[in-house]
Amino acid sequence: MLEWLNNNSGALSAIASFCTLGVWLFYAQLLYLSFARQRRPRIIINRGRSKSPDGMCLISNMSSEAIFVSNVMGVLHTSKGAYNCDLTDYTRSDDSGQGGSEQHATRQGPLASGDYHQVCSFREIIDHIAEGHELDIDRNTLTLEDETLRMLEIRLVAIYGSEDRPLGAYRTFMLEKSELDPNEENNDCLIVPTTFDTHRVSRRWHQKRIRKWLESLPSSR
Repeated sequence: MLEWLNNNSGALSAIASFCTLGVWLFYAQLLYLSFARQRRPRIIINRGRSKSPDGMCLISNMSSEAIFVSNVMGVLHTSKGAYNCDLTDYTRSDDSGQGGSEQHATRQGPLASGDYHQVCSFREIIDHIAEGHELDIDRNTLTLEDETLRMLEIRLVAIYGSEDRPLGAYRTFMLEKSELDPNEENNDCLIVPTTFDTHRVSRRWHQKRIRKWLESLPSSR
């Protein structure tokens, strides 16, 4: 046995070196995957407070670093096409006070890791899209006379950490009819996400898609 080991010491040494290299490569791959997972941007678009249209649209930053929200967009898909609008800055009326004052809010700005931002209610988003495209929509039932509302898509464009190129995220919500719930007002339909998670648009070849998002926005009036 010793004689065989002496005669094949060179081959055994090469095999041992190769196995050691394989182990190091395996651990290096684990370290790289862990680092890449921590550096990967993670944005979640979700609903909160209620499943009805009066529920809030929430944007959460689950990345390890802060993000800078650049644009928030809403796209209303109907039986006759899609209508979009910019939700980054908009003014809405507040009828609670005398004379109906106006409230201005912006969704642009930094969002720390683990923080979230309330965009507005889904009903307000649909109202804003309808107003921008002059759609005759019933605010209470969220219905159009000649079209069928199918889906509401929320899009987000942001800058993550020290990245030079922007990233995007989007999630779609179905407008499903439901039985009237006596515990909720105006519960004429439910806002139901079509996917379990938010889609991330962060690859280099996705930049053209993000540019199309921004170019599709109607010009400010």
